[in-house]
Amino acid sequence: MIRALLAGPRLRSWFYGYGAPERGSVVLGHRRVYILPTRLGWLYAATLGILLVGSINYALQLGFALTFLLAGLGLVAMVHTTRNLARLAVSTGRAEPVFAGEAAQFRLYLDNRARYDRPALLVRHQRSGAQLVLDLPARRVGEAVLAVPTSRRGWFALTRVMFETRFPLGLFRAWSYVEPEARCLVYPAPERAPLPAPAPDTAAGSARTHTQGNDDFSGLRAYQPQDPPRHVAWKAVARTDEMLTKQFSGAAGAELWLDWAQLPTLDVERRLSRLAAWVLDAEQAGLRYGLRLPGAEFAPDRGEAHRGACLQALALHEGA
Repeated sequence: MIRALLAGPRLRSWFYGYGAPERGSVVLGHRRVYILPTRLGWLYAATLGILLVGSINYALQLGFALTFLLAGLGLVAMVHTTRNLARLAVSTGRAEPVFAGEAAQFRLYLDNRARYDRPALLVRHQRSGAQLVLDLPARRVGEAVLAVPTSRRGWFALTRVMFETRFPLGLFRAWSYVEPEARCLVYPAPERAPLPAPAPDTAAGSARTHTQGNDDFSGLRAYQPQDPPRHVAWKAVARTDEMLTKQFSGAAGAELWLDWAQLPTLDVERRLSRLAAWVLDAEQAGLRYGLRLPGAEFAPDRGEAHRGACLQALALHEGA
């Protein structure tokens, strides 16, 4: 019942003291820090009650002194528990893309701007339960990496994170919530399969093309600054005093098209998984490959930027 009421954005914003998602650095003000006794704290309070009743019943002066001393210790512990969490600044870093089924690594930066240490801080992702504990020195920034498991492709939002502490005596539990604007791109889980054969009309590997490979020598050309020294024709340079570069021919220039239409018998998600595996395999093999999707096409290329663009298109594909 209470959870259903708190599901509304306005009521949740009023109750928790923030509106999701939160951008930039978030400071945990005192209004956002909640505190309650732990089970040990309730036992401690019950013990104090018994001591107080016994001291009143038997008029024990030392009993009163011990009771109020322990009560004061509990109040000091409550203040320190709240102080260990209050005024902590939280910000997020970039989460690297992962494949579906892997854990997204969300980085949270905790800025302790106070002049005292903050020991035993628990950081927990509410939805998945991923958590870690760290100690934060004074005037330092600590990093907490939450490994949150993923299951589906697309953008994966971090959602709510809880910060908790029971320092110093464990009598009280203080906690606060943050829902930062952080997300991770999740690629389709690759479904391993052999690469398709290049189509006859797009296969450049059947012809002998000029490349920078080490296959067959095919001639000389003018030297360019980006040419490696081992390809310079030093004998020809000695004869003509002109910088020339050896040119080779080979079949390494094949262009491979990874086409959505090549997988007509598979459903959408399996098509995307198969294409993701082909992108990885083509990149690893050093091939120039292009990608065709409904409504999108990437010209043949290779490299990390091309690989990332293709995988992102597969991750965010919305076709049915």
